Order: sequence, then C-alpha cells, then structure tokens
Amino acid sequence: MSETPTGLHYTPDHEWVGITGAVARVGVTAHAAEMIGDVVYVSLPEVGASVVPGDSCAELESTKSVNDVYAPVPGVIKAVNDAVANAPETINSDPYGDGWLFDIEMSTSELPPDLLDASAYEDMLASDG
Repeated sequence: MSETPTGLHYTPDHEWVGITGAVARVGVTAHAAEMIGDVVYVSLPEVGASVVPGDSCAELESTKSVNDVYAPVPGVIKAVNDAVANAPETINSDPYGDGWLFDIEMSTSELPPDLLDASAYEDMLASDG
C-alpha cells in the first residue's frame, strides 16, 4: 500500500480528514481499506444531517464484514460521494482520492484532540503491529 499522505489528519478509527476552509472531507485510510477487504456496498449519510465526533454516519460492507465510518469533526453533512456508492471498489483502489466518502461543514474551527498527523498515525499502526 502507499505511504500515509501528509497534510491530512487521521483518527484512531482509521478515517482520514482533509480540511479546506470550514469543510472536512472524510474517507477511510488505505490501512482500513486493506483490513476491510473488497468493499462491495457503501451506505452514505444524508446531506444536511448534523454529526458530532464519534457518530456512526456511513457503513462500508465487504465480503467479510460491515464497518462503521465515524464523524471525526462536528458539523453538518454538506456533500456525499455518490460515485463510491455506485463503484464501492474505488475505496480500495483510491482511498485518498476518488474514494472519499463525505464532506462535513464544520461547526467549529477547533479540531478534536484525538486527530493524528501522518507520522503519529503511522506510529500508531506500527505499535498495533
């Protein structure tokens, strides 16, 4: 798998977060995609839904399990990636690009303290190892 991209934030639950202004784009990491296996179905949140960190707001279903995706920041779902609903395998092939899941319009500029940078996320993976 590819290196962990810098410039993103990561959660202990293996989501990545890209912040642009007040919008957080959310997806799952390459590590998560590898652990989940071949994604065959994606359930995305409703646009306009309010979320707080830790809310389960999407599901990824593989041939072997169903996995929740959690909101990493507080706010309102601004957009969802309908393309991954139609082609869920994109999450496995391009988790940091076309495999993004949803955008959250953040209700605060404060980021939760449990978000990790790329180095800390790689350290966490190595210690889980």
